Amino acid sequence: MAKGLFIKKNLHDLREEASNKKEGLQRTLTGGNLMMLGIGAIIGAGIFVMTGQAAALYAGPGVVLSFLFAALICVFAAFCYAEFASMIPVAGGAYSYSYITLGEIVAWTIGWAMTLEYLFSSATVAVAWSEYLGSFLGDFGIRLSQRFSEAPFIYDSAIGWMKSGALINVPAMIIMGLIGGLIALGIQTVSRFNNIIVVIKFAVIILFIGCGIAYVNVANWTPFIPSNTGVFGEFGFSGILRGAGVVFYAYIGFDALAMLAQEARNPQKDMSFGMLGSLTVSAVAYILVALVLTGIVGYQLLGGAAPFGVAIDALGPKFLWLRYVAKFGILASLTSVILVMLLGQTRIFYAMAHDGLLPKFFGKVHKKTRTPFYNTIFLTAAGMIVCGLFPVGIIGQLVSIGTLLAFAMVCFGVLILRYRQPSVHRPFKVPFFPWIPLAGTLICVIQMILLPKVIWTMLVLWIFLGYAIYFSFGIRNSVLRKKRKRG
Repeated sequence: MAKGLFIKKNLHDLREEASNKKEGLQRTLTGGNLMMLGIGAIIGAGIFVMTGQAAALYAGPGVVLSFLFAALICVFAAFCYAEFASMIPVAGGAYSYSYITLGEIVAWTIGWAMTLEYLFSSATVAVAWSEYLGSFLGDFGIRLSQRFSEAPFIYDSAIGWMKSGALINVPAMIIMGLIGGLIALGIQTVSRFNNIIVVIKFAVIILFIGCGIAYVNVANWTPFIPSNTGVFGEFGFSGILRGAGVVFYAYIGFDALAMLAQEARNPQKDMSFGMLGSLTVSAVAYILVALVLTGIVGYQLLGGAAPFGVAIDALGPKFLWLRYVAKFGILASLTSVILVMLLGQTRIFYAMAHDGLLPKFFGKVHKKTRTPFYNTIFLTAAGMIVCGLFPVGIIGQLVSIGTLLAFAMVCFGVLILRYRQPSVHRPFKVPFFPWIPLAGTLICVIQMILLPKVIWTMLVLWIFLGYAIYFSFGIRNSVLRKKRKRG
């Protein structure tokens, strides 16, 4: 068994799997659908909160440059994802790409780590959605019971786990359940719903920019890059870099599109368009919001939990209605993030089950909806339990390291496959090879190294849990291993 840990999938077999129209997923998504799903995943509450905090604590008005630098990092990874997705249009994303470049045990590690990005991320965002719903309803005099809108457990790094006095977070469970039910109905239904949500969130962003641009005071942009305080990361050029590390996570989500390659009509063209298009549109939106936000008020005032509220208050009493609109926009933004993240998780488990590394249950496609229906119901229930019972903020920190690990492996995988199989047809190629894949790999690894030790400890524990499942089930049921034995 140990000798076969790095057994690799054949590129031809993966393409055959993707072309199975009778048993596989339904190819209905266009490039435009994919771009909208990417925007839905990328633009979340981060644009309403993270922008102000990064400006106040690290970069000042130069947070615009932080967004540009972070976008550049993501573009490196997006190019590599697009090359793989056009060449190997199957569900599974980084998991599937690792299977043909680095072998089964690495693929399992990546697939299991990506659960941190998708399942736990959707649960974390569901809790945030619950909090914003309580705040939004509170503006209208409606108060949610804390016993039924908060987690029953809280975690303090000094004391440990404690009871909060609450029973269960019902709003978080409801939104997770509704989104899971929507995903189970079919990918076209998901796409239409997401399109509506994206239009709503962009309407809110445009409304804020339109109302605020007339109140921009250019003096607030001076100095554009405040002088460094003498501490690395506190303004100056190092502050721009630290700010980029903070806002980088505002771009997480575009990689979920790689999970949908098997549902794209023309993956050779649509995947690159969807990924790069959604990144470009989101980056422009982030930059415009950052310019208006830091132009309305001084960056020093934007460090609180509600920087948009500070800016709206500065516009005067006649714009108080904009506060309600902004909160509604946040709810819409969070809804689409939950949708795309949970959707991505179902496709990872679908791919792993088809390879025999998870029970067949996760790979069954419903005859009517052409979705991994039972897989979706199971993962939705798991997500509801997590967001209903636990303070997933501490688990949410793992999202970052899981994402960076997947990005690094995809960039590195492009390098390996280009050298091992240079003659394979690639409808989309990463430009400036090998520099972009190299840069993408190194930047992601460096950012992982800079994360706190506690997050590394939690990652290692999570990976060991995954290995327990792999060595007790996956290694014995691997489809690829069985084929090699028969051959």
